[in-house]
Amino acid sequence: MPEPLIECVPNFSEGQRPKIVEAIVAAMQVEGVSLLDYSLDADHNRSVVTIVGPPAAVVESAVRGAGKAAQLIDLTQQEGVHPRIGAADVIPFVPVQGISLEQCVLFARQAGRQLWDRYGIPVYYYEAAAARPDRALLEDVRRGQFEGLRDTVRKETARQPDVGGPDLHPTAGASAVGARRFLIAYNLYLNTADVAKARAIAREIRASGGGLTGVKAMGVLAHGEAQISMNITDFRQTPVSEVYAAVRDKAARFGVEINRGELIGLIPEAAAEQESEWMRLFHEFDPEEKILERKLEHPRPWPGPTKGSRV
Repeated sequence: MPEPLIECVPNFSEGQRPKIVEAIVAAMQVEGVSLLDYSLDADHNRSVVTIVGPPAAVVESAVRGAGKAAQLIDLTQQEGVHPRIGAADVIPFVPVQGISLEQCVLFARQAGRQLWDRYGIPVYYYEAAAARPDRALLEDVRRGQFEGLRDTVRKETARQPDVGGPDLHPTAGASAVGARRFLIAYNLYLNTADVAKARAIAREIRASGGGLTGVKAMGVLAHGEAQISMNITDFRQTPVSEVYAAVRDKAARFGVEINRGELIGLIPEAAAEQESEWMRLFHEFDPEEKILERKLEHPRPWPGPTKGSRV
């Protein structure tokens, strides 16, 4: 029987200061845990880290990273185009092998409790780990972002955290901790800076607007271009090729075209449609670096501790 492995993909609200992100990632080094990927996005002001390993070690790694993020990120000073409620904004646990989604829920709950006990970071559970049906969707948990939620929890008990609180951490906010299946973070850039067109396309394709099943989307301005930023939560039901085709066709109605595509983090081998149009759009796609199963064979080295990091 294969050794149980889980993936964790914490998103931190910092994408403009590499030394801060390196310090957070360095703090996550735990024996048995492999660092597969991390990336920064300055416009979103967000970084995404991918780790894999035995469940207890991955929980410890994620909790340490969130604790370091709370030390180094001050949300009262942070701005970016991506919604966020915390320095360690979301911490999802994903089954990889020899473990079920239901078991990942238990590890998510453990991580949430440790975030509060060790660092005073309140926690909202979401997706499969949600303690309440109205918190299954991350966008519902994150409604109002840090500033709005910070004020709302003082007035509405229904918005208070599942663990800790009732107030948010004054500078680190709260963390959404969950369990889910593989998610593909996929961005498409249009050949225009007109973000209104990207927002209109995003409204049409996202599931909440009656679009594609399991697709979350928003239109933003990133790197001076209109971007459709998407999360595909069930690539087997809605393949990336279907999402790409929908955006391409709707963009044509607005008189614009897709310039390029971008994957944030890794994708499973089963999602990599090698001969598809959406994959040919990448200027460079290295399967050894972007496909999860291959990256497991050669993880990244952990960065060394960054001395003197300050907010």
